[in-house]
Amino acid sequence: MTSHRLTALAFSLAVTTILSTHTGASHAADEPHDDLPVAENATPDSSPNDPNGPADNPAEAAEAAHLPKAKNVALDQPVSSEQTAAPESGDSLQEPSTKEAAAETPATDELAADTPEEQPATGPATTVPADPNAPPDQPTAATRPAAEDQPQPDDPTAPSSEPKREPESSPFVLLGTEVPPGTSTRLSWAPSQSFEGVYSATPVLVVNGAQPGPALCLTAAVHGDELNGVETVRRVLYNLDAQKLKGTVVGVPIVNLQGFHRSSRYLSDRRDLNRYFPGDPQGSSASRIAHSFFHEVIKHCSAVVDLHTGSFYRTNLPQLRGDLRNSQVVKLTESFGSTVVLHSEGTAGTLRRAAVEAGIPAITLEAGAPMVLSEDSVSHSVKGVRTLLNHLDMVSKFRLWGDPEPVYYNSTWQRAPEGGIVFSKVSLGQTVRKGDLLATVTNPITNLRTEIRSSYHGRILGMALNQVVQPGFATHHIGIQAPEEQISEPEDVEASTSDEQDSDALDTAAAATQQADKVAGPESESSDLASSNPGDAGDAQPDSASNPADNAAQTLDSGFAPVGVNEEDLDADEE
Repeated sequence: MTSHRLTALAFSLAVTTILSTHTGASHAADEPHDDLPVAENATPDSSPNDPNGPADNPAEAAEAAHLPKAKNVALDQPVSSEQTAAPESGDSLQEPSTKEAAAETPATDELAADTPEEQPATGPATTVPADPNAPPDQPTAATRPAAEDQPQPDDPTAPSSEPKREPESSPFVLLGTEVPPGTSTRLSWAPSQSFEGVYSATPVLVVNGAQPGPALCLTAAVHGDELNGVETVRRVLYNLDAQKLKGTVVGVPIVNLQGFHRSSRYLSDRRDLNRYFPGDPQGSSASRIAHSFFHEVIKHCSAVVDLHTGSFYRTNLPQLRGDLRNSQVVKLTESFGSTVVLHSEGTAGTLRRAAVEAGIPAITLEAGAPMVLSEDSVSHSVKGVRTLLNHLDMVSKFRLWGDPEPVYYNSTWQRAPEGGIVFSKVSLGQTVRKGDLLATVTNPITNLRTEIRSSYHGRILGMALNQVVQPGFATHHIGIQAPEEQISEPEDVEASTSDEQDSDALDTAAAATQQADKVAGPESESSDLASSNPGDAGDAQPDSASNPADNAAQTLDSGFAPVGVNEEDLDADEE
């Protein structure tokens, strides 16, 4: 008996050795070169860097496979200027190579060689005596499978034993860099060409959450002398937890780095950057910078909040401006807490108008004055942005506000009838009625004093600081409340955007940018900066009347302005 068992064991070992030798030889011939990565679990129709399906474009798949991964950094920690100019490559986040993983994991063929062909039964082997009275055609208990080995039908009412898994986010690709989920990092953007031929890199802060969601972009200092937005972006981005965030937040604290370095509203070629979006790669310096920023940053986002202040020594009550005919824009304005909302389509060439025309909902947040930092304006802006993140279901922290603020569907500017020193008699946010005294203008030479009185019922949304003004200078911005039937119903912001959406509208906006280049040619470059009047600075439409009542005299008795009155002044002090 023992000799038979030894003979069978020797035969089994001989067969196993032959199979193992044959398998090793066949796989040795197919072994890849050491310099090539080994793809694991690859299918003929799948891309190695796209686990969700086949690659539509092999060239894009090859390019994406070589994208550097951003390094996870603590944004609230100070860094040197060299680190800001040249962000770290993030090699520590690279996944271990497949070759190293294969060295640590035993080969499948080696496991197969050591495994017998016939696997034992799952349950423990038990010997059951046969029933001598059982019919010969009935299986005995020894031949019947155990109860636990038989497949059981799925019970839809039974509770699942597996815990519910949170959906996993995907890497966020921006500026040629892949930002993994749960990562906070600094990138840099620089247009390929500028007025000086060289351009300093602008920091771009990115927080990609561990869970999927929309991509919100915060931009500030499109006008280089507007500082409140710079501090707002810093406070918001540096206090986000990537592990608790759903979606992605992109923050560009200083878009117009040229103007910021010179404490100027304009670019170094004396053009207003916020009149040239979405830009033209073959246009002026401003058009090329706008095109680079719009296509490399803005088009990768689901929504945009552009942060501004007043201009030319004017200050603004914290307020949102957006096209209230767009339902997604209405959703953004309603998600900002108790903040005044002013309807405005936006001047052609502004960032928010170009974004909306490209299918990306965008709003402008105005708060404070240029050249100075206002703690009240910054605090309101930060609280509003964080409330927006909560309403977009990107963060879970809720913030309390006071009474809701009204929506103004129209606004108008009151202007100084004479030149002199202006002294305001009202404050930001104050409600005024037709005939109320807004300010006085005193001639320092003749001591002649002139009054500025309101022509409408409304609220002070913006006003000039006390200063010396010229005749016709816009001193007080009055908002007129909107009829509710003129506001669109809110609509949720989509979590992602397509590069091809609304391409016709984007082409139209690009054509408008080209037209702006022709209008503001070399002979008219100085005219953009010559006037300190906000109605003249960079506006495409001429200021046909210094007083809105000249165009709508029939509205003076009621004190309310119809929709569309004095539209040329609507965005005079911003964007």
